[in-house]
Amino acid sequence: MTEPRPILFFDSGMGGLSVMAPTARLLPRAPLVYVADSAGYPYGTRSEAEIAARVPALLGRLAERYRPRLIVIACNTASTIALPHVRAALDLPIVGTVPAIKPAAELSETRVIGVLGTEATVRQPYVDDLAARFAGDCTVLRHGSAELVDLAEAALGGEAPDPDRLRAVLGGLFDQPGGDRLDVIVNACTHFPLVEAELAAAAPHPVRFVDGGPGIARRVAWLTRDQHWPADPGPGRAVFTARNARTDRLVPALARFGLSVVETL
Repeated sequence: MTEPRPILFFDSGMGGLSVMAPTARLLPRAPLVYVADSAGYPYGTRSEAEIAARVPALLGRLAERYRPRLIVIACNTASTIALPHVRAALDLPIVGTVPAIKPAAELSETRVIGVLGTEATVRQPYVDDLAARFAGDCTVLRHGSAELVDLAEAALGGEAPDPDRLRAVLGGLFDQPGGDRLDVIVNACTHFPLVEAELAAAAPHPVRFVDGGPGIARRVAWLTRDQHWPADPGPGRAVFTARNARTDRLVPALARFGLSVVETL
């Protein structure tokens, strides 16, 4: 029998679309629900205590309403802080998003890699652990930028990011000691792949970018490998926790990702 229960993707804003898109390509018949916690946006400047309390409670409400077969926390900040709390609270598979430090270290020839995320993500002990386990022979530079989250959201709404502002953000990595040898950057915020081409053009020398989206898509496909999908999944749903002028500007972009039904929690 086919099962209409969806996969639910969760982020503070639109960044999780960079995770949902490769999953949708692997599982084209999967019903999709995308949730942006617009009432809590952005997470990167919130305290760990706020995120650890907010995310499990909100995902509990969403699980009751949409009955997902699996939830993807498509947000590095929420995952590095709240993932254990969510897994303890909900009795269904939860897939988190963590910085792609391992593939970055595997790609790097100079052994200098950068981790570009939010301030909340780059300071987490989880990142220390990933760097120690998978990039022990690398210099790992970190920089957190809340501004780049806003630039990526604006870009999705049709506003091209200012190259000077992108160069200033990247300077947080390239201007550190060893930054002249940096050859791979981890997009450790799911928003940042949305402006990857613009970031590459603004970098002072050629650099490769990696993110966790494709790996998460493969993980979701494996976890649901024995499940049945409807012949027609129907339109994807986008859910905001609050509607405002900023979220309304993003509705056309959501439609481009196949999310043509827009709701408010």
